[in-house]
Amino acid sequence: MSFTSEVKKQICDDALDDYSAKAQLCALLQMRASLHMNWQGMYLSFQVENATIAKHVFQLMKQLYQVDPRLSVLKKMQLKKNNVYRLQIYEKASFILEDLMILTDSGLHFGPPAKYTRSEKNARSYLQGCFLAGGSINDPKTTNYHCEISTHEPEMAQSIQKMMQRFYLPAKVIQRKNAYVVYLKAGDKIADFLKLCNASQALFDFEDSRIQRDFYNNLKRLDNCELANEMKALKAGHEQLRFIEILEENEKKLQISPKIRHVMEVRKKFPDASMNELCEHCYLEYGEIISKSGMKHRLSKIKELAKPFLEEENA
Repeated sequence: MSFTSEVKKQICDDALDDYSAKAQLCALLQMRASLHMNWQGMYLSFQVENATIAKHVFQLMKQLYQVDPRLSVLKKMQLKKNNVYRLQIYEKASFILEDLMILTDSGLHFGPPAKYTRSEKNARSYLQGCFLAGGSINDPKTTNYHCEISTHEPEMAQSIQKMMQRFYLPAKVIQRKNAYVVYLKAGDKIADFLKLCNASQALFDFEDSRIQRDFYNNLKRLDNCELANEMKALKAGHEQLRFIEILEENEKKLQISPKIRHVMEVRKKFPDASMNELCEHCYLEYGEIISKSGMKHRLSKIKELAKPFLEEENA
């Protein structure tokens, strides 16, 4: 089962009172239902590929309006050839749409009715319905964090965006072919959205994967930083050995203090040692306590003494 399917299953298992159930059903019908007319009159058709969602809508219809939708299972003939679950509601279709405030005197309405989304609890249920009908979330183990809700109605997309912003979720809207997509990219905000939808287990799984991923990314970053520092130290060590070699070739022309000589000998013995390690070796070899800044100063002095001879050599 995909991560999105698991989230949707948990949303369907969430207990709802009648008002919250109507808010959720309203969103589901606005996003997925179509209105038809035949010789019998008006009827609703709701179509989805997820069996759990089809069963959930069937139960909501029975719970709220005491109707028995007609269920049919179709087989797609293209791509993955998945099953498509179609619910057709012939009884009370007009009453249901009017009660949910989808059908008004001015026509079909796309967006959250104030009556059912005024409270925070019902607004959450409405967003749950939107996600059930057109939402998806990338598996947190993949490379990118991405949560989206797709709809064909621009008014619906703007309404979903505003409602998500009501819960401090900085959703954005883009147009993708014939659809309008409301999306979140930040991992922490997607976690907040899962919390908002009461998908507790999915939230725990998402956060666990996110923590592990961030930990390994930080560990990799530290390893890369440490490797870069090691390469830098090796390069500096080889340069210093070259300077020491030049000083030894011209030592009759120079007066080199014992302290500088100590550092020269230690560097020759330990060509790959870091600055701190050089300080420690200097203490073990000569009993001389020297700080990191002191060691840096003496190595700079070696470079300074060797520089004129190096320039002369390269001339």
